[in-house]
Amino acid sequence: MDIQVRRAEPSDAAAVKAIYEGVVAYSGTLQLPNPSLELWTKRLANIPDNVYSYVAEIDGEIVGNVGFMVETSPRRRHVASFGIGVKDEMQGRGIGSALIKTVLDLADNWLNLRRIELTVYSDNEAAVALYKKMGFVIEGEGKDFAFRNGRYVDVYYMARIHQLQ
Repeated sequence: MDIQVRRAEPSDAAAVKAIYEGVVAYSGTLQLPNPSLELWTKRLANIPDNVYSYVAEIDGEIVGNVGFMVETSPRRRHVASFGIGVKDEMQGRGIGSALIKTVLDLADNWLNLRRIELTVYSDNEAAVALYKKMGFVIEGEGKDFAFRNGRYVDVYYMARIHQLQ
């Protein structure tokens, strides 16, 4: 299975919407169920200069998405964060790893970023394991961080500090 990662384009809106229509995808992120095409069309047509959006494709089908945001505050320009989604039926096939490797390469080799941070639901064991595999560590926990499926859920705050060679 050959995973190709490329920059997202406005014409990808319907395919990205399809990712976040999946129960696993919207439940594991801050997205809401039943996303609209208009929402994703606007997002992908108006990407700010400090945000990098990528999609992962397998055989021409978009199966994953990552949004990578670099901080703009002068004192936090060395920091970025990201949100990621993979089609429900494509989970566990290396798509998340490919997307994360893409943004880490951008951060380390092109943008000179030192810190990449994220939040992940503490009950999302697969995502926590993936982030640890990619060099992220748990720095803390946020209680009742988000409301999901009728109850509050906790998150881990995770980060990766890039050490220059």
